[in-house]
Amino acid sequence: MNTKNILVSFLAVFAVLFLVVTTVSAVEGYKVTHVEVDDGVNTIEAGETITVEVWFTAGPNTYDQDATVEATIDADDFEVSAETREFDVRPNDEFKKTLRLEIPEELDDKLYDDEVVLEIEIRGDEYRESGELVLSVKRFPDSVAIRSVSAPQAVSAGENFPVDVVLKNIGYNDLDDLYVSAKISALNVQRSAYFGDIVAIECDDNDEDEFPWSEDVNANDGLGLDRKCNEDEEDAVVGRLFLEVPYGVPAGIYTLEVVAENKDATSTKTVQIVVENEFESTVFKSGNSLWVVNPTDSVAGYRIVPESPASVSESIVFVPAGASKTVDVSPNTEGEYEFGVKVFTLKGELVDTVTFSGSEVPGTEQKGTNPIVILTVVLAIIFIVLLIVLIVLIGKKPEKSGEFGESYY
Repeated sequence: MNTKNILVSFLAVFAVLFLVVTTVSAVEGYKVTHVEVDDGVNTIEAGETITVEVWFTAGPNTYDQDATVEATIDADDFEVSAETREFDVRPNDEFKKTLRLEIPEELDDKLYDDEVVLEIEIRGDEYRESGELVLSVKRFPDSVAIRSVSAPQAVSAGENFPVDVVLKNIGYNDLDDLYVSAKISALNVQRSAYFGDIVAIECDDNDEDEFPWSEDVNANDGLGLDRKCNEDEEDAVVGRLFLEVPYGVPAGIYTLEVVAENKDATSTKTVQIVVENEFESTVFKSGNSLWVVNPTDSVAGYRIVPESPASVSESIVFVPAGASKTVDVSPNTEGEYEFGVKVFTLKGELVDTVTFSGSEVPGTEQKGTNPIVILTVVLAIIFIVLLIVLIVLIGKKPEKSGEFGESYY
């Protein structure tokens, strides 16, 4: 009887201990209470950055260190993830952690949308917890991506250089009449070109089926896209533009901007290029003269405009290729002066502005020449010439004389 009572008591104690262990293990670790994407939406778009917020609590007996929260989307086309910094956990702590995931622009072989799973994992030294959320990811209706812009890293002033551009249709509609422009705004340089049409999805060799939902309008939310992929065209295109760097621009680093657009979509991409120029200025000041240089390989015309009351010897000059032209500048005033002389191209573009300053002493400008001064200068010149002739004659030796006759035999 005692043995039976002891056995019953042992089983009762064991049951209580088992219940306690089960209860403790149930409340240890983490509990995810809520996961939200972009304020509760369940549809995300390709190319955007989504915000994932995770709320969770720690159990009453949970102690953990170096815990992190990780969000992952592992789809057929792409995989992205983000992870928080490490943190420590104490019993009954409540947390809200925010992560951001960048969804790729390109979703290969998917025209409209696809379901993906957002996985959440809370991971520490002692405990782990995970959860998931189903999202719908879709392409934009009309969207173009500039996949690459290729240009020389360094160009010289006056050089004509190529810009290669690769475009891809990342929307679910065909893109019609795409134009691409390349420009360096700081140099007022721009060029545009027509790149044509780009289909939404190109066909594989064995792909002859229509898009999956084209037979069921309702399956595509009423879009009713009833078309086949184009076997003769691609969803990417390559093109080239040429830009010319003007002569005389300052050397430095400039931003080259490329824009691809049609009536429905626009995309922009920038790269940096280095412009080298050992001959940055084409207009120089030399005393009261203006020196205009033409470093190009063709004749250049310039218009010279001084500020009043100054004047120039020529208001329009033509400079041959690789040559220069000097223009005299007159202040036409007495006393201190300072004025600018502007040099324009014949198209009206300002090349440079040169400042002249100095002083003109009253009375130094001669209205006529003094006759005495003229006579003195003439006599000085005659004296110098006679002196040179005399020196030559003195230094000349007399020639020997001789007779030459004829001989007859």
